Amino acid sequence: MPASERALELVTTAAAAAVDKLATDVVALDVSDQLFITDAFLLASAPNERQVRAIAEAVEEKLLPLGAKPVRREGEREGRWVLLDFLDLVVHVQHSEEREYYALERLWKDCPVIEVPAADTAGADSRA
Repeated sequence: MPASERALELVTTAAAAAVDKLATDVVALDVSDQLFITDAFLLASAPNERQVRAIAEAVEEKLLPLGAKPVRREGEREGRWVLLDFLDLVVHVQHSEEREYYALERLWKDCPVIEVPAADTAGADSRA
């Protein structure tokens, strides 16, 4: 079953918020066929801890008017990998080094990519 309309709405809004804060390699994946706990992942990178936190804050801020509050938030203090769980959507904002090392795109390579607006999707091209 593909990602729900609600998940797609959250993905689009969250991706736009990340791009507005200059996130790089913004990629959305439909993980609904692989996981029962969420419909989609949004992956975004930043070159430093301050920007990682700023992107995560912007995503939260933009999703709040849609009635979405994270049920879980992890990694905010360290600023290397912030995870925001909105149930239908899990957002991973990673420092560029963590993004390269953990390579979540490769781990979830069998999942369909969800088109995101005005995003730098260079990370999707490197999925192998």
